[in-house]
Amino acid sequence: MKMTFYGQFVAGEDQESIQPLIQHNRAFGVGSILDYGVEEDLSPEEAERQEMESCTSAAEKEGSGASKREKQYQAHRAFGDRRDGVISARTYFYASEAKCDSHMETFLRCIEASGRAGEDGFSAIKLTALGRPQFLLQFSDVLTKWRRFFHQMAAEQGKAGLAAMDTRLEVAALQESVAKMGIASRTEIENWFTAETLGVSGTLDLLDWGSLIDSRTELSKHLVVPNMQTGQLEPLLSRFTQEEELQVTRMLQRMDVLAKKASEAGVRLMVDAEQTYFQPAISRLTLEMQRRFNVEKPLIFGTYQCYLKDAYDNVTLDVELARREGWCFGAKLVRGAYMAQERARAAEIGYEDPINPTYEATSAMYHRCLDYVLEELKHNSTAQVMVASHNEDTVRFTLRRMEELGLHPADRQVSFGQLLGMCDQISFPLGQAGFPVYKYVPYGPVMEVLPYLSRRALENSGVVKGALRERQLLWQELWRRLRTGSLFHRPA
Repeated sequence: MKMTFYGQFVAGEDQESIQPLIQHNRAFGVGSILDYGVEEDLSPEEAERQEMESCTSAAEKEGSGASKREKQYQAHRAFGDRRDGVISARTYFYASEAKCDSHMETFLRCIEASGRAGEDGFSAIKLTALGRPQFLLQFSDVLTKWRRFFHQMAAEQGKAGLAAMDTRLEVAALQESVAKMGIASRTEIENWFTAETLGVSGTLDLLDWGSLIDSRTELSKHLVVPNMQTGQLEPLLSRFTQEEELQVTRMLQRMDVLAKKASEAGVRLMVDAEQTYFQPAISRLTLEMQRRFNVEKPLIFGTYQCYLKDAYDNVTLDVELARREGWCFGAKLVRGAYMAQERARAAEIGYEDPINPTYEATSAMYHRCLDYVLEELKHNSTAQVMVASHNEDTVRFTLRRMEELGLHPADRQVSFGQLLGMCDQISFPLGQAGFPVYKYVPYGPVMEVLPYLSRRALENSGVVKGALRERQLLWQELWRRLRTGSLFHRPA
């Protein structure tokens, strides 16, 4: 294994044995994003059991809470094993708070190793490794309903179909609508929408609307939204048991520990994107970390999945939020790792497919999001982006736009990322040309990284088939020339 597949895609067994590869890559201008690639090799049945247990609240187990969350944000047994259909991303299943602490310690070691490996390092984390996923589901449901409520109010004001950043609600009309629903008294409603909180324009946009959901505001106790099926107002925030509240607190504490460690080590922390039923919460928690730690430079990077239909709205809203609040924007752009699973889940459960309809549409979305961010970088020297792509057209697009916008590689605002063992024909020429480029470097004992290696095998099966076909054609041509005696004759 070490001489073949393991040697191709994994750097070594521990932090000491991977140093020669890291130093070799650095000699060619290629940095490293370290990832301890060990995964639990759970059976599908055990993975499903753990997922259903950890994604169901105490209220739902008692039968009193399941109907209050939308189908997309409820646990479904048929999709309990989140590894199904996923070939290029690590999957964590919640077992216990102690296990989450163990994952945090692993991430801390990776951050320390990245800090020792050189300046401007990166480390990647997944929030599903740090806490019970039930909270991510419930919070995602809340955020999605609150955003949908905004768009319902926009439609009432004749502003349906506008881009997210172009949609503004008239506050006076909004107050009237909210009062008619009976959510709160007119005096209370007027206190929510003051010049102090929203300015003096008389309108509010989706970012203003999102700020109202902050638990520190008086509005939080009134958070209700209309149920489209029943027409009744329902509480937006579900009640947590004391133990569930503790689990949420511990998850936030683990994130805080990792961010502080990254800051001390001079390592940038990338928060990986995950499934769409977790992602709204992951994105919101990432923004909270960015507010605190991206003060002088981007330390925390959010991840944007460009195969999603709402990717452009998500990018533009977050860039604008960073501008308004004065923190440094940091982002990693990817196409996405969960397409087959997301499509199957949406079709089976019965909600809109969140994925762009075609590969071409996803590429167009990637380039649209990237172009918007690059334009921001031109005017904002503190913002940074990582172009995480194996697609040569996307890399060429990035290089062309950087030249047109005057973004110089030495400024290190734009970096590139690829997996170890893949696309070296992109990574190393970029590194030698002076562009910041990084390899995602997994490491760990051979037997314990087999789940990771099995995904790499699946992901590269198309490449391998193409190589085998090419070799077959070469042998056929060689034998034809041997038979005809033309092997050593130069063609006319």
